[in-house]
Amino acid sequence: MNANNNTVTKPAVASSTVTRDLRELDVKTDNIYESLVIMSKRANQISNNVKEELHQKLSEFASSNDNLEEVFENREQIEISKYYEKLPKPSLVAIQEFLEDKVYYRNPAKEQ
Repeated sequence: MNANNNTVTKPAVASSTVTRDLRELDVKTDNIYESLVIMSKRANQISNNVKEELHQKLSEFASSNDNLEEVFENREQIEISKYYEKLPKPSLVAIQEFLEDKVYYRNPAKEQ
């Protein structure tokens, strides 16, 4: 998608729910709950980044004197919104990143 010379690429993550083997998730931390917390925090980061990016792109279309006709006729804004709706859920991206060792994490309690 190319919106105002800003290209956005889709991550290579399944866009629907995938059944996971829980034993894969706790291999790196030896604790399934710690792994879930790490993935949850990463999913929140991803969600906030995507939300901020979307609001930034949509704010380019905002004007002080919007009327109803202009709102419905803005195809580029609709395309941007549809693109972001089709992105994989942040939790799925976070799980994929965690499994591929793309997430940095540390536990200060374990370091002592």
